[in-house]
Amino acid sequence: MPGLSRPLPADAFLREETYARTRLPVSLASTLIPDAYTSPEFLQLERERVFGTSWVAVASTTGLERPGDTLVTEVAGQSLIITRNAGGALRAFHNVCRHRGARLLDPGPCHLERYVKCPYHSWAYDLDGTCLGTPLFGEDSEVPADQRGIFDMDDASRFDKAEHGLLPAAVESWGCLVFANLDPQAARLAEQLGDLPDRLAGYRMDEWTVARSRTYDIAANYKLIGENFMEYYHLPWVHPGLVKVSPMKAHHRWQGAGMYTGMCTSPIAANTEQGGWQGLPPISGLSESDATSARFAWLFPNTALNVLPNHVFVMIAEPISAGHTSERTYLLAHPDSVAGPGAEQAIDELAGFWDAVNREDIAIVERVQLGLGSLAYTGGRMCYRFEEPLHRFQNMVADRMLGIRRIPPGDAEYESEMFPAQ
Repeated sequence: MPGLSRPLPADAFLREETYARTRLPVSLASTLIPDAYTSPEFLQLERERVFGTSWVAVASTTGLERPGDTLVTEVAGQSLIITRNAGGALRAFHNVCRHRGARLLDPGPCHLERYVKCPYHSWAYDLDGTCLGTPLFGEDSEVPADQRGIFDMDDASRFDKAEHGLLPAAVESWGCLVFANLDPQAARLAEQLGDLPDRLAGYRMDEWTVARSRTYDIAANYKLIGENFMEYYHLPWVHPGLVKVSPMKAHHRWQGAGMYTGMCTSPIAANTEQGGWQGLPPISGLSESDATSARFAWLFPNTALNVLPNHVFVMIAEPISAGHTSERTYLLAHPDSVAGPGAEQAIDELAGFWDAVNREDIAIVERVQLGLGSLAYTGGRMCYRFEEPLHRFQNMVADRMLGIRRIPPGDAEYESEMFPAQ
């Protein structure tokens, strides 16, 4: 806002007037204040109010299919254990022992045969989080047989194992993604996704599996990665290869009701010498529109979903600091598309094309992050034709920072041309 000095005090981030210019209609609006991308205090509040109250994508379902498959990850700075129990249901728990608070598992994937055991005092918990006992909970106790009586807790006064299970967190899956939510009062994932599952139903999203993955360290705020993803404005200057297979004239708004921004390219153009999206055969059963289009959705707060007839590309942007993001990417393929000869080469070519596009985006958002450090810059006017999705997303962020819960509506028209013929 005019007249505001930078950096702003933390309490300003919780006041409506701080977002006044972003709250204007998109044809008049300006971007979020630069502090939203550079201030550690803003990020701390954002972790609590945005990531701490939202369904956050944490992984692909690949690697979490079987009972005992486990992933240790973070949401809003909190370490979570995501696992499948003996019945195949997803469960999530805070990665902390109920005894003395030790970290139970190290970050990353693992497989648990029957239980989680604390490395400190050997308290153990089953895959539903139930406390099994301390430490003589099974026949395989590591305590010598002649000393086991010393450790027997069966007669401990007022100790009920049922009251000392792992602390749960909400977890659900949709399609090829697993989501977690730290909010004990969280509504179901379906409310946040809105109509997106229906819009993507023809792609059979739960059948795709990871074919390639890669992680990028990016010297930029996670929101810059998302906002770059949401708009076509930069394509001719930043993506000379992408714009050939995603022509400007083929861009459409594809925005429904839900906590996401949506757009599409229809039809997709053929590959060029610089690569493209074709190669693998498309899956069967798609409608004519789905079979010729690329659907793009940014799932609030931090996940890009690129859905094409023959592959899916996912980007999960995890904020490490105000100016640093770890981006995990997954290239997913469908069993229908990888059964034929040449599939591995086609996957490699798709992965190479996405990597080239992603590196072009990384270079430009890192330049934006550097520019946002200028004390002379206080925010920029939005280009309404191209940047309406940014306006939508930034107002979602402002809502959560202010403690407002609401789901943005969609467009009256299912799909509309961005550049109609004159």
